Order: sequence, then C-alpha cells, then structure tokens
Amino acid sequence: MVAKRQISIDRTLAMLSVVKEFQALSVTDLETVAQVCHWHRYEENENIVRYHDHTNSVFFIAQGEIRVTYCALSGHEVNLCDLSAGEMFGELTAIDSQPRSATVVAKTSALLASMPAAAFLNLMFSNRQVGEAILKRLTGQIRRLTERVYDFSTLAVRNRIHAELLRLARNNMTTDNEAIISPAPTHMDIANFVSTHREAVTRELNNLVKVDLIVRKGHELHILDVARLAEMVNEVRGAVINKVNIHDC
Repeated sequence: MVAKRQISIDRTLAMLSVVKEFQALSVTDLETVAQVCHWHRYEENENIVRYHDHTNSVFFIAQGEIRVTYCALSGHEVNLCDLSAGEMFGELTAIDSQPRSATVVAKTSALLASMPAAAFLNLMFSNRQVGEAILKRLTGQIRRLTERVYDFSTLAVRNRIHAELLRLARNNMTTDNEAIISPAPTHMDIANFVSTHREAVTRELNNLVKVDLIVRKGHELHILDVARLAEMVNEVRGAVINKVNIHDC
C-alpha cells in the first residue's frame, strides 16, 4: 500500500536536489518543482507501476532502489535495469501518452516523488536545463539499449554474463582495477538480465573463480581484475564485428 508523506520544504528540496536532472536548478526553480510533486513510500517487492498501466506520472528516486522488469506471457522475466537514488523513471509514458512499457518494483524500501505528466512536460519545455538533461538521459538510454540488443544478438551466454559483470563492476569501482558489488546479485538476477537460466550463470561464475577473476566474500562479489574482464568482453565484441564485416564484403 502506498503511503503519502508530509515532508518539510527544506527536506523536500534536499531530496529533490539529488536527482541528476535537477542538480543545476536554482533554489527558486527547485521550489517550483517541489510544488507539483507528491511523495510516496514503497516497501521491498511492492509494485510501483505495472506493465500497460495507464497512469502517467514521472517518478524521482530520493531514497532506495527500484527494478524495471518485463514479464512475458510465458512467465519468463527479463530485468531491464536497476535504478537508485538520484534516478528517474516513467518519462516515456509522460512524453508519448502510451501505456507503461514495463513493470517497476521496489527493490528496497524506497521514497519517491511523483510528478503528473502535464507538470513534467511543462517543466521540460519551460526550463532549458531540465529539457537538455532529459534529452541526454533519453539518448543515453538508446545507446545502452543498442549495446544490449547487439550483445543479445551476437554474443554467447558466457560472454553476455561477462558483459553484465563488467557493467556492474564499472558502477562499483573501489580502485583503478577492482570493484566490489554489494550486495552481490543473485545468480537468478544475472540470468534475468542476460536472458539465460540460473545454472548457466552458476557454471560461468565458478569458471571465473577458478581463474582468479572474481571471488565472493559474504554478501559481496569482488571483481579482482576489471581490465582483464573488459579485455575479454571487448575481444569477443571485436571478433563478432570483424566477422560481420567480412560477411558483408
């Protein structure tokens, strides 16, 4: 059950200021944003929006983490992405007025601000800084999805697992060449991200442990050599590109 919260204006502005698209706004502009936002608390595993919902609000994550998923009629679930504090979601429906394209679930307890589509569009068109930030966000999503489609279409399962680990590592670097992913994703989580089954993930992670590339410590997954992992991924991507080029000649 969603619970709306009354939050002081100072705390509201502080929490909205963590949103990437709002970080360059003046206090006055941020106060304008705050006036059209509503606050909600979602608990772990609670649905925020459902696939094909006709709601149109945009959500901004102040605290916690959410997961965007797509579930086929067969029951197979694909994890599209995880988003944490400072991120936003729901802008596609606000822009094109189409039903929701995915289901969004609270991965942890999360505090979100929501903004009606009309207010969001008005903000985009009236504030150049916000408009540019949204455009950069959307182009970034297209680039990431293009890479993911390419990987799914050309890479073997083990290579897709490597690519997903590399993505996670780059978001959790602790030194120039090491990363700690905490908490470690479950094998099923990784499987859902790369469209395979849990057993394939378990088998490949065991292989990476044997070659001293990863190690699991408690609830953490340590990537011991990010450069080596990147080299493995890039070598395969490059080989596929060369193969396609030769075929096209």
